[in-house]
Amino acid sequence: MADPMTPAEWRAALRAEGVTFVELEGWTTRGRDAATGKPFGPVHGSLNHHTGGTNSLRVIAYDGQSSALPAPLAHGWLPKSGVVTLVSCHRANHAGLAALNSYQAILDEKPIPKPDKASGTVDGNDALYGLEVENLGNGTDLYTRAQYETWVRWNAAICRHHDWSEGSVAGHLETSVEGKPDPAGPVEGYGRRGRFTFTMAQLRADVRERLAHAPGWSPPTAEEAPTMTPAYVNLGLVHSYNLAVGDWDAVQFTQEWNDEAGDHTPDSPVFVQGVARFQGTLSLRFEGLPEGAVVQVRQSEYEGSTLKQDHPITEVIGTAGGTYGTVPLVNRIAAGRSMRIRLFNQSGEDVEVASAVLKALVWKES
Repeated sequence: MADPMTPAEWRAALRAEGVTFVELEGWTTRGRDAATGKPFGPVHGSLNHHTGGTNSLRVIAYDGQSSALPAPLAHGWLPKSGVVTLVSCHRANHAGLAALNSYQAILDEKPIPKPDKASGTVDGNDALYGLEVENLGNGTDLYTRAQYETWVRWNAAICRHHDWSEGSVAGHLETSVEGKPDPAGPVEGYGRRGRFTFTMAQLRADVRERLAHAPGWSPPTAEEAPTMTPAYVNLGLVHSYNLAVGDWDAVQFTQEWNDEAGDHTPDSPVFVQGVARFQGTLSLRFEGLPEGAVVQVRQSEYEGSTLKQDHPITEVIGTAGGTYGTVPLVNRIAAGRSMRIRLFNQSGEDVEVASAVLKALVWKES
């Protein structure tokens, strides 16, 4: 739940995410709030549509579909050029009635079930941003690469502004009690991906990937695939150290056998900095970890000293006679970010980190 974005917030969020846009005259005041007596907001998600026609801006912004469905019909219009037109920042007639079961899943950021009218309905225009993407929806009309790139960035900008996950992104077909099929159709490509068929699951996955990076990130393209020899990093510990109970503690690598990437210093827990991809392993040995007790291991992204993103946890479970664990390291980090390895001792007593050896190949991106 959140207040709708103001014009200034729209501009800031879209620019930060790299969305190219133009502002239609009157977009900051155009809306259905006064006519319906129903103010827009609080907002809960972003709803995506295809237009089902061509050159649709006039219909969306001015003409509407009928006297029963007047304009504006969306907050933004995205043509094949990839340049969004901002149509309205107030209440718009785009969502219609949404099935309550689908709507609740968007609020909870959970998988969206098939819309069930029997669950009840809500007016989606009250609480969902709407984007109309220019496409006939006939199964052959192609979303351009530029169009889809902006589509992902638009949704990510909204989610990032409101601190939502990709679970707040939905398609009209996922909420409509009238069986609306939009959005649908083939996509020219995205990043390294060639032509593919649009699905909301793929759009959400691409939004999730964007949200895991800084706003200015761009997906690598086929032409940007790393062809250079990767740098080799091999780090470890000069001395063992004590891992206290109950705190996430970053491994301070004090032994440097090799650091061709040049990102590590002995007085910093950072082992690689973006923009980069890396692949390798972390081998750990613990002494004093009780049998069956757990030390959790995770990769964490930082901007300077600020934690920005945690990655999934791997658990090392205590065994008799000393404990060994190997953790795979595969990831990509954006510009301005660095990666650390953090440990969390859940055993109930201090344990010794007897050894920590990191070996990885690092592909630096320009």
